[in-house]
Amino acid sequence: MGLDRTSEVDVANAGEKTRRGSVRGLDGTIMKTDDGNVEAQGGGGPLAILGGGPGGLSVAYYAAKRGIPFTVYEAGPRVGGNCVTFQHGDFLFDSGAHRFHDKDPEITAEMQRLLGDALKTVDVPSKIYDNGRMVNFPLLPFDLARHLGFRTLCRAGLEVLGSRLGRRRDERTFEGLSVGRYGRTIAQRFLLGYSEKLWGRPCVELSPSIAGRRLGGLNLWTFLTESLRSSASNSRHLDGRFCYPTLGIETISRRLAESFGPRHIATSAVVTGVAHDGHRIEAVEINGRTWVRTEKVVSTLPLGTLVRAMRPSVPERILELSNALCYRSLVLAALFVNVPSVTRAATVYFPGRDFPFTRVYEPKNRCPKMSPAGQTSLVAEIPCRGGDALWLLDDDQIVARIRSQLVDIGWLRPEQVIGSAVTRLNHAYPVLTLEAEQAV
Repeated sequence: MGLDRTSEVDVANAGEKTRRGSVRGLDGTIMKTDDGNVEAQGGGGPLAILGGGPGGLSVAYYAAKRGIPFTVYEAGPRVGGNCVTFQHGDFLFDSGAHRFHDKDPEITAEMQRLLGDALKTVDVPSKIYDNGRMVNFPLLPFDLARHLGFRTLCRAGLEVLGSRLGRRRDERTFEGLSVGRYGRTIAQRFLLGYSEKLWGRPCVELSPSIAGRRLGGLNLWTFLTESLRSSASNSRHLDGRFCYPTLGIETISRRLAESFGPRHIATSAVVTGVAHDGHRIEAVEINGRTWVRTEKVVSTLPLGTLVRAMRPSVPERILELSNALCYRSLVLAALFVNVPSVTRAATVYFPGRDFPFTRVYEPKNRCPKMSPAGQTSLVAEIPCRGGDALWLLDDDQIVARIRSQLVDIGWLRPEQVIGSAVTRLNHAYPVLTLEAEQAV
């Protein structure tokens, strides 16, 4: 069992050296000479798509449907960007707890046409691990009442009430939004510490946009009424139904790429320059040596990477603004376990600061084919900054720590872990601080 690699997109030739001081474009036309001038009239087509992750491939998919010539430039050796599926023996695991949410009927229908029977509906809720017990996520009043106890619930209820009757709430930050919606007690326990661990910044500096839709369901009325209702009446709020492709999230990227073919894709193609005349983009440079003429560009690169690639350079103020948007990196630690199942959750969130990871997911709960029969795997996500102590920690030390903590909470016995894998992802999440939101 494993990923079907027979249709994997081949690495495209990113250009070849010609006479001294010049390089040849993808179409064979000389693109840049000794003086640095772009002189070719041809190139990679009217549209250059920078980045071969799901976003870039989706642009390419619709461009192909409309007959627009294009080329996708992906820095990695295969399409998918940071949204790929790894294989370790007979185990498969994604580069994060990815899933496809049915939010837009038109997009979902398009994905169903593209993937066919490979796109499955999964109904598995997420949980929060708190002091040895599982709590439903998103947070539900009834569940909180049962988990926290009457005294803590009353204190939290009074905090929510006070935030509405007191002075005007400041919801311009994620901390203000969380405390205003849940009260300080619940926000600190479940949201603020977790978010600071995930994003690496104090919550008072984070934009409320990071909350998405998951903080919108709790107001004073629901807090007071739903706490008294049965768990069945709360179940409609559980975030447990989603779509997921057979054999992992990379299936989406591979099917998108297959729909328009490898001749439109250049992999191992790092964008190192973007030439412009002050009004429009004229060409992109690949791997520091090949310039390709283009009429339009769609970029899914990190904003700072794109801005720094501009030739000539953009004004210093623009550079400063682009640097305001920072990114978190991820270390993924996968444990392969000789038991049929460990959790019944899609994802388990760990807000406690004593855990270096923010969440753990069990790939088999998304698709049974992600693990061999009778075995399963657990993947822990450890957010960090590229090049920091966590990022540089030895793989064996990372695995030992994750295994030890999962053993301590009763999920595993040491002898049940039959293997492991560690992988690192740069630019995993943009950090939406207030400063970055204003700058962008």
